Amino acid sequence: MPSRHSPVTLFGTCLGSIVAPTAVADARGVLEACGCPCGEARGTTCCGQPAFNSGFDEDARRVARTTVRALARTDGPIVVPSGSCAAMMRLHWRELFHGDRDEEAARAVATRVVEWSSYLAGRIDALTALAPRWPGRVAYHDSCHMLRELRVRDEPRALLAAVDGLELVELPSADRCCGFGGTFSVRYPDVSVAMADTKLAEVAASSVDALVSADGGCLLQLGGRLSRTGSPVRGLHLATLLAEALRR
Repeated sequence: MPSRHSPVTLFGTCLGSIVAPTAVADARGVLEACGCPCGEARGTTCCGQPAFNSGFDEDARRVARTTVRALARTDGPIVVPSGSCAAMMRLHWRELFHGDRDEEAARAVATRVVEWSSYLAGRIDALTALAPRWPGRVAYHDSCHMLRELRVRDEPRALLAAVDGLELVELPSADRCCGFGGTFSVRYPDVSVAMADTKLAEVAASSVDALVSADGGCLLQLGGRLSRTGSPVRGLHLATLLAEALRR
C-alpha cells in the first residue's frame, strides 16, 4: 500500500470544473490512490488569467480576489491540474496584487501552488507500486505556460514512463503552441485553428492512440479539433490516462 501523505488542496480551476470535470475528478482519484488525501477549497472561482493576459488587471484582480481569499483559508500544498493556471497563480499573482490589500495573502498562497504532475512525480514510487497499465501509443503535448514559465517538462513524461505497456512517442513539435492562448483563439480563430491543425498533422503521422497534456486549455483546443476532424485519436488529460491505467 502507498504511504500516506499530508492532505493537499486540489484547485480544479474554473475551466476544469465547467468543461472538464472528469479530468478534475481523475486528478483527485489518482492522488488519493497514491496516498495523498485531497481537500477542496470552497468558494473559489477563476485565477484571473484570461483578463490578466488581455491587459485588464483590475478585472483580473476582482475575479482572482475571491479565489485568493478562499485558498488562504486552507493549509498545505495547493495542487492545480492545469499548467497555465498554476503559472498564473504561482508567478503572476505577485505582480497582479502588488500594492493591493490582498497582496500578502496572494503571495502566501502563491508559494503553496504546485502543478499537478510535478506534485505527483515527487510521489512516483507510490504510483509505480499500484502497477498502472495502459497498452497503447501516446504523444505528449507541452503546454506553453507549463513548459516556459514553470519549467515543467520531465515530470509528466516520468509519470507516463511509469505506466506498463505505454509507448511514448515524442512529437517533433511537442513544445510548439497549440494555438489556444485563451482569448487569442477567440480574436484570431483562423490562425489558432491553423496552429492546432499543424500540430495534429504530426499526431496523425505518429499513429498514436491518444494525445495527452496536463493543461485543460490545450486539451480544449486540440481535443476539439480532433473531434471536429473525425480523428480516432483521443485527447486526454494526463490525470485521466493515469486513472484509466489504474483501473486496468
